Amino acid sequence: MENPTANCRCCRYDGGLLMQTIVRNNAAQYARMAVCCLVLLLFSQAVPCHAVSSSNIPLDSPIYLCLEKLSGFGLISSDIKGIRPFSKAEAARLVLEAERNLSDRKEEVSPFAAELIQRVRVLIQREVQLRSETGSEPKMFDYNLMSALRLRAVWLDGAPRNFLRQVHVPGNDGVFGIGSGLTPVNPYPSPVTQRGSEGTPLLENNNGVIYRRGFNGDLRWAAEGYLGGVATGLIEPDLLADSSGIHSSINRGYLKLGGGGLELEAGKDENWLGLGYRGNITLTNNAKNFMLVKLSSPEPLDVAWIKRYLGEVKYSLTGSRFERTTTGTTIGDVVREPWFYALKLSAKPTANLEIGFNLGRQVGGTGVSNSFGDTMRGLIGGTGTDNSNGLAGFELRYRIPWLRNTELYGEFSGEDTAAFWPIVESYVAGFYIPLLTDDGRNDFRFEFFQGNQILYTNGTFPEGYLYKNLPIGHSQGGATQDFFFRYSHWFSARNNLALEYFYTNRGMVSRMPGQAIERKHAGRLFWSVPLNDTIDAQLGYGIERVSNLNLVDGAESTNQLLKVELRYRY
Repeated sequence: MENPTANCRCCRYDGGLLMQTIVRNNAAQYARMAVCCLVLLLFSQAVPCHAVSSSNIPLDSPIYLCLEKLSGFGLISSDIKGIRPFSKAEAARLVLEAERNLSDRKEEVSPFAAELIQRVRVLIQREVQLRSETGSEPKMFDYNLMSALRLRAVWLDGAPRNFLRQVHVPGNDGVFGIGSGLTPVNPYPSPVTQRGSEGTPLLENNNGVIYRRGFNGDLRWAAEGYLGGVATGLIEPDLLADSSGIHSSINRGYLKLGGGGLELEAGKDENWLGLGYRGNITLTNNAKNFMLVKLSSPEPLDVAWIKRYLGEVKYSLTGSRFERTTTGTTIGDVVREPWFYALKLSAKPTANLEIGFNLGRQVGGTGVSNSFGDTMRGLIGGTGTDNSNGLAGFELRYRIPWLRNTELYGEFSGEDTAAFWPIVESYVAGFYIPLLTDDGRNDFRFEFFQGNQILYTNGTFPEGYLYKNLPIGHSQGGATQDFFFRYSHWFSARNNLALEYFYTNRGMVSRMPGQAIERKHAGRLFWSVPLNDTIDAQLGYGIERVSNLNLVDGAESTNQLLKVELRYRY
């Protein structure tokens, strides 16, 4: 977001007082903050005696679809979807809950549910065994040099859209887009600059990996090590082959200490904060994974007074530092290297209601004042000269038991505020029908995203809310509307066919002279099938038609993508 005038104060409501100590000077303070929180939570008995340290499940693993389907059958009620990735121990907790409930309701539930339970059990055998077998103890030292593998071949005919554009911001907004006069006219320097890129057409949320035109090969494999039930290490190298050669990197690599309601993680990992399927506003795995320190509860807190008053509760507190960027302006180069933190709290006060609070913020670093006063001004209100850029919001998910456990969900997020209301409003909303038919083999989802015209932009940090030129939130960026539809049919727990359609537009509002409305119609098909006991394959094909590409009148583009994927215990 661009910094407003004194009439519009920045993120006045975001609750940042909690965070000011972790964004001051250097990484050592991240560690001190984490250790203090660790000790405090240990004294509060947040960690149950059965807590087991375990690695995280990749965000594109089919385990999430299986658990979501079991929730749709009504077999899981303690799931919290707003904080991911799940640890394997958390997935084990959920699948064992489903198994217990299935034994009580076996005659009422489709046999397909038992298939799903068995499939998840196979993929997380260690964690299920440790949680389910009486007296089972983890080995003092254990490892698996090939815990998971994903081999992907991609053929791409097309090029990504460029999000760089000028946006007009008239001001004079109302509440939820209704009415006018709450905000001042022209509160921002106009025009505002949107930046970033789509990455790979037809394949978003890919940990920042961008495929080039033509053939691409992508190999990831994970190795894990465990120290009893208290520590876990994982490393996941990534080999990418394309027309420019072969490139290697570490996609994920981290050490974790603890488990249950209290876990400390340090390294490189992906995150997903929100209820959306196609994207969220605050944090997703769309951009490249970054180095982080994270304090979180992979499982709901096992604290009596919290459970009594708030129900199931999870939290996540992540700190990082973004890359150094240099942006040229009319007055010279702007160099920035901000700190970043994200906070998420989620609660399920009832079995059918989930409530969440999201906060993401860039603050301080190279090129801006890092004084205590400026940091505090940015955190509690700020002015046009503060040293931060953030967004915050809340979300709800409600399951309707009498309507085949249909779920309604939505996220509201704002940035700047005027008077008492955030004026940079963005939304994710949708519904999910897990049981289109009684056997549970058919489901349907609709999801809508609207990104404010200045979402992910900022005056203090001209590169905006991006990492490596990709939005760290919703893949479609700001100044955008996106409509997403998904139908899937399950032939078995490992044989799934999904059809997707989405319509995206940019430029419906806030166009500058000479800009046209960009419209994109796209369709995708994914078919996952088993090859043997441990290996699955997925075939994917997508095609899209873009009119007025990059808001240029008359520019047309057609993109196609073919993906073939092999997965071993993934």
